[in-house]
Amino acid sequence: MTSRACPCGLPRPYDACCGRFHAGSASAPTAELLMRSRYSAFVTGNAGYLLRTWHPRTRPEDLELDARMRWTGLEILDTAGGSAFHTTGTVTFRASYRGGSLHERSRFERVEGAWVYVDGDFLD
Repeated sequence: MTSRACPCGLPRPYDACCGRFHAGSASAPTAELLMRSRYSAFVTGNAGYLLRTWHPRTRPEDLELDARMRWTGLEILDTAGGSAFHTTGTVTFRASYRGGSLHERSRFERVEGAWVYVDGDFLD
């Protein structure tokens, strides 16, 4: 098991945190953990995971990530719904990158039991 810290900000090694979702050995049980794993996928350049966890209704045909982008941190600001007892949820977050940050409220739904990203609204 790799001992490097998970990019999502939780105090766990990557393999025991988002890495298991990226590898397909587990599915994110909550919308927040899916959000964290998607952030980690942006950090690690895992476009395949991002596409797999995107709602079929809103998913793009392909996704090209900018290899020059340097993500530097994730802060979860608010969550609503998104637990094992919900079918929808929102996660409001700030993702920092070298030179700025992205503030978004993302919407998630369950599709065939798995959480997927639907879309989001950029916030100031």
